[in-house]
Amino acid sequence: MVVATPDGMKFLLLGILTIALSGQLAAVEPFRIKVVEKGTGWPVPMVELRTTHHARFISDNAGVIAFDLPEMMGEECWFSIEGHGYGVAADGFGFRGVRLTPTSGGEAMVEVERSLPGKRLGRLTGAGLFGESQRFGLEPDWKESGIVGCDTVQIAPHRGKLFWAWGDTSVARYPLGLFQTTSATTGLRPVSSFEPPLRVRYDYFRDPEGRVRNVAEMPGSGPTWISGYVSLPDEGGEPRLVATYVKIRGKLEAYEAGLCVWNESEERFDRQRVLWSKSEDQPGLPLVPDGHPAFWTDPSGKRWLMFGDPFPRIRMEPTFEAWSDPGQWTPMDPQKTVPSRSGGDEVVPHRGSIAWNGFRKKWVAVFTQHHGKPSPLGEIWYAESEQPTGPWGSAVKVVTHSNYTFYNPRLHPELTDPDSPVLLFEGTFTREFSGSKDAWPRYDYNQILYRLDLDDPKLVGE
Repeated sequence: MVVATPDGMKFLLLGILTIALSGQLAAVEPFRIKVVEKGTGWPVPMVELRTTHHARFISDNAGVIAFDLPEMMGEECWFSIEGHGYGVAADGFGFRGVRLTPTSGGEAMVEVERSLPGKRLGRLTGAGLFGESQRFGLEPDWKESGIVGCDTVQIAPHRGKLFWAWGDTSVARYPLGLFQTTSATTGLRPVSSFEPPLRVRYDYFRDPEGRVRNVAEMPGSGPTWISGYVSLPDEGGEPRLVATYVKIRGKLEAYEAGLCVWNESEERFDRQRVLWSKSEDQPGLPLVPDGHPAFWTDPSGKRWLMFGDPFPRIRMEPTFEAWSDPGQWTPMDPQKTVPSRSGGDEVVPHRGSIAWNGFRKKWVAVFTQHHGKPSPLGEIWYAESEQPTGPWGSAVKVVTHSNYTFYNPRLHPELTDPDSPVLLFEGTFTREFSGSKDAWPRYDYNQILYRLDLDDPKLVGE
């Protein structure tokens, strides 16, 4: 039956109907999916579940996914799984995934198996580290940093804190972010647990408005990248935080390099000296103390500071004065390839770092493989040596990525006890140089922390 009503009544009924429908839609709560590693039950970050109509859902640092598609509630759904070293066995058609039936307010657990020794602990930087969990009221005290992505870490203990620095940094307010190095400090042991979920709280250097700011604005156009981050005593015994900077223009073209020193009062780097300016006579970057530092006492008892990426290519006495004087730098000849334990082709390192390990009583290294498979710059290897100068051998692949880049891995011996069997390292997860068209939401262009267990026979072969 149709009842004629005044126009005002029509609008009132329409409003009531709209409110009622809105209430019904609001009642559809997300379906919680917890992704865990089979055997340990550890939550696994950075695992993608994708529906057959290509909706993507990715686990956060607690392994949580908030599935909220209203059209799929109550329907049996197939989710393809991609976990960059974590996954499930293929079915008879070669598909790797699981079937779940999402329900409003329901939950399910998905178990994945790890294929290599490297254990992913979680994302260190960027936005929404617990973005999925917070939709369920979890992690209410986690605060956002104000950045969404950053490139390549440097770290150095200095004056009772850890000083961290990153390259180009993305922010939410505009596609062009910060390109003159961002930085933060933490306590000396910021990782309280070596199991996920990972929570590292950085104290970023910020501007008067509270925004994360640049700390290495060297003269000249283009970004400033710094590396070779280390704290050294000067002749008066005062610790000085130092680094090598490079100025960039165009498509990754370096045109100037020099040394810079942390200004304690202004909390920024000051240029100390220019080492090189690009010219016809000097077109290429010379040998400078870049990469990552390592301290070494040689067989004669002489102590050295070395820089390499991954293997040492320059050394000097471990003082501020020696670091400041190129005349006191000695070139080294780093190993070009590393034999693998499997006996296949030798591995060509791209970038990485080394450290002395008290548990193994050897020097250890992690590095990205140049032209690796399945990812050209996403395969991470581990190797050992009696000396930092090599020979390095018996390399084992420890982390893999599917059509994605994971570059500039940095060991973190400073985050564990000297004799701990746990070895931590991080690297930059990015689609750059991979050819991938799909960026991983939240994770792209950020730092991911991994763990190696050095008492695992699968890793060390003993």
